[in-house]
Amino acid sequence: MNWKNNLRVVLISTRNPLNIGAAARAMANFGFSRLCVVNPYDVAFREARSAVGAAPLLQKAEEFATVAEAVADSRLVIGTTSVGHRELQHPIRRLEYGARLMLKALPENPVALLFGSEKFGLSNEDLSHCHWLMRIPTVGQDLSMNLGQAVALCLYELARDPKAALASPEKIRSASAAELEQITGRLLQVLERSGYVNPVTATSTDEKVRRLVRRLEIPGRDAKVLLGMLRQILWKLEN
Repeated sequence: MNWKNNLRVVLISTRNPLNIGAAARAMANFGFSRLCVVNPYDVAFREARSAVGAAPLLQKAEEFATVAEAVADSRLVIGTTSVGHRELQHPIRRLEYGARLMLKALPENPVALLFGSEKFGLSNEDLSHCHWLMRIPTVGQDLSMNLGQAVALCLYELARDPKAALASPEKIRSASAAELEQITGRLLQVLERSGYVNPVTATSTDEKVRRLVRRLEIPGRDAKVLLGMLRQILWKLEN
């Protein structure tokens, strides 16, 4: 079973259907499929235009009257919140650490991730269903994010591969010494025809241009393109 199917994204009392659509779009982009809504303000949320590419997911969204019903089968329930001025009664963890804890649970257990309304966030009653809370580390504790953006960030942190940043990029073949010498020769011809080269310092110029071309680290795939450009410039200068 795909572990992502164990995550329930629960949106509680969402006021703007466009935010539900944006959350659905983020879920589809990162491979999550279980969207739950509790008392959405707009009954037409399933038609939200913001759910680009996620209309089927939005149509299958599960609707509940209470938070208790939405999280009934979950073994771990996490609320999202900004710290603000509230006195929170739960452990609160940064997104990076909280996501790691969720990833340990998700392969074997249903997990619910709760997001509150745009205006008020999660109520104290909503929070009472949570095992612990998670926050996105904004620069100020009083700041909060747009609901759709918050869902996208949390899901990205769950879906990303931490090893990807360590992967070596595809190696691109460098131009050969012969190709670099061809480019050097053409460039020197262009410089000479244009009047850039001073006959008195021509030897020194040749050496500087040759070193310059090699410092550019030109990929082999670009060598022919550069040669073509230089040939065209040279033809224009001679005609």
